[in-house]
Amino acid sequence: MTPPPHDTRPPYQQAADEIRKEIKSGKLKPGEQLPSHRELQERFGVANMTARSALRVLRDEGLIYTVQGRGSYVADAVVTQDGQVTAVVEAKSYKRPEAAREAGGPAAPDTSEATGPYAETLLAIRDQLRTLNAEVQVLKRDVAELKEQRGEGHSTR
Repeated sequence: MTPPPHDTRPPYQQAADEIRKEIKSGKLKPGEQLPSHRELQERFGVANMTARSALRVLRDEGLIYTVQGRGSYVADAVVTQDGQVTAVVEAKSYKRPEAAREAGGPAAPDTSEATGPYAETLLAIRDQLRTLNAEVQVLKRDVAELKEQRGEGHSTR
């Protein structure tokens, strides 16, 4: 996909916007692995660093998370009362309201629910679940490749 010539936004922003649309439309589902940097590079016709910048924007927005050595994944979704789908804040970037104010930055959205004695434990558990999800995705891909190598295009049970 080559960016339209009349689009004056930086290429990383164009790529991030396209991926964001796919996440918000449901084409990319929570927990689903995103294409690799190289695949994004080819898809959008951009340099590797530009693809990385697009993912960084989405990660900063909380729409995706990255598991080192595994890739980037769509963040868990939360449906609000008005039916809007919003992304959960990345646990590693979560700051307690007091710490965020001291650092001069924003706290996690709706921190009233994310504070308390169990918040850090819950966030750590979510990180562990995300890591496990990444491992499951890798195993599924490995199984599919093995089946393909053996000529088992279809599961025979």
